[in-house]
Amino acid sequence: MAVEVLHSEAVYHGRAFDIRRDRVRLPTGHSTDLEVVVHPGAVTLVPLDREGQVWMVRQYRHSAGQILLELPAGTLEPGEDPRVCAARECREEIGMAPGRLSVLGECFLAPGYSTEYMYFFLAEDLTASPLEADPDEDLRVERVPVAKLAGLVASGELRDAKSLAAFYLAREQLG
Repeated sequence: MAVEVLHSEAVYHGRAFDIRRDRVRLPTGHSTDLEVVVHPGAVTLVPLDREGQVWMVRQYRHSAGQILLELPAGTLEPGEDPRVCAARECREEIGMAPGRLSVLGECFLAPGYSTEYMYFFLAEDLTASPLEADPDEDLRVERVPVAKLAGLVASGELRDAKSLAAFYLAREQLG
């Protein structure tokens, strides 16, 4: 099932991602244009403290038009190691440095139209070590008991896909 790229062009360069249009020939012989969101990749953290609380953030998401409850996450810098990004984002978003980062998994976020690849980490042994937040972020940090996570999912309060995927991947570690 080989797809042949006949032509590729950049059609948009943005702050968070680029958009590329590819002209492809499908295995059927049919040619079509496909738009691709080009993203450098990202990390999502499940920060778990010694009291059994998961650190989360509430923030306004313009695309959703509302404030969402999410796990801390962030975009990789070009060529950046995901572990380095995870440690930085933990400090920027919740003000805590992880003493231990464990890989939970990884996946394409939306392979139908995006190159974004997400790395998931469990962050433990948290100690206070804040970094200045990004200027375009207004975050409110919340600690949620592990026992309440299923209720947040069931009630629909937690509906951010990366957070849902991270909780699924961390289910054994969270008990």
